[in-house]
Amino acid sequence: METGGIRLSDTNYQCIGCGVMIQTQTPEAKGYLPQSALNKGIERGEFYCQRCFRLRHYNELQDVELDEDDFLAQLDQISEDDAYVIHVLDVFDIEGSIISGLPRFIGQQPFAVAVNKVDLLPKSVKLPRLRHWVEQVLHRNGLKPEEVILVSASKGHHLENLTKVIEREVHKRNVYMVGVTNVGKSTLINRLIQHYGGDKEVITTSDTPGTTLDQIQIPLTDNYSLIDTPGLIRSNQMSYYLSREEMAQVLPRKQLKPRTFQLNPEQTLFLAGLARIDFLEGAKTAFTFYVSNDLYLHRTKLEQADTIYTKHVGDMLRPPGKPEALPELISRRIRLEADQDIAISGLGWFTVNQAVELDVWLPKGVGMSIRPAML
Repeated sequence: METGGIRLSDTNYQCIGCGVMIQTQTPEAKGYLPQSALNKGIERGEFYCQRCFRLRHYNELQDVELDEDDFLAQLDQISEDDAYVIHVLDVFDIEGSIISGLPRFIGQQPFAVAVNKVDLLPKSVKLPRLRHWVEQVLHRNGLKPEEVILVSASKGHHLENLTKVIEREVHKRNVYMVGVTNVGKSTLINRLIQHYGGDKEVITTSDTPGTTLDQIQIPLTDNYSLIDTPGLIRSNQMSYYLSREEMAQVLPRKQLKPRTFQLNPEQTLFLAGLARIDFLEGAKTAFTFYVSNDLYLHRTKLEQADTIYTKHVGDMLRPPGKPEALPELISRRIRLEADQDIAISGLGWFTVNQAVELDVWLPKGVGMSIRPAML
């Protein structure tokens, strides 16, 4: 039989680690298990999906994605537990990674926010100021966490601030990690696994099929666990429309190097083929971009912008590699003040040194926000 485009056998096998249904066709989807491993599982009478298998045997947690309806169902389960929630954000995409309705779904459960990837920011950034800035953004989005913790999963920086919270809470309740895709949640949990010992006696999954429903339980005490939940897929993030190869150019892996362009009115700047900034009115202005160091930025005259985009999208203006996979660019008229950023979900942000009038072109559906300047 087939379910949602994923072929299952006539007997639906269930992972005894996370409760997901086993499938053998789509490696990046939940429940994947190679056919050869499924055959061995049939002989043994037990099944671990590849994600649980790698956790049990290699202490390595792989990310898995859920659409919004399934993700919200996961959050509803948390509201029924006596739980503490850690909402993981990406400092590179704060607004795009916020789950603004989180309190509605987790009920009265207390929560903290862990802001990941702070290692990507320039060294001049003062962490106390950044924490205060994040708190203000969260409050504007209706979130009032007990704590805001700044961390770097890839570098292991400031991990002790997060482990203090986990250890304080996990002796009295389960601790859930939630977040959208690409915030580095699984990398963060892998770092925590290393911190807590990383052997298969400690790092295990549930023994009761169907109880975790794609969640991964990492027991830290006799009674309570650190629980990973699948990431929420957001269609308003730029990465939703990109291939893995394209995402490697768009999502920064190294410390950001701000790039500044002195622009005059009637000039345009392309962020590869993914976004276009038309400078309409104002004096000569410095535009500073905080985007991946690998992302190509191209300046031209506004009168030539349409022709250049049509002619060069997919080659010089790349990504996208396949322009037809990207929604059409839609413009929005913006007045940006000197103390504000424009953040493009999943792409980065830019700021100016004085007030300007702009047309900002983005793929239809990709989110954008105007905010007080981060830096």
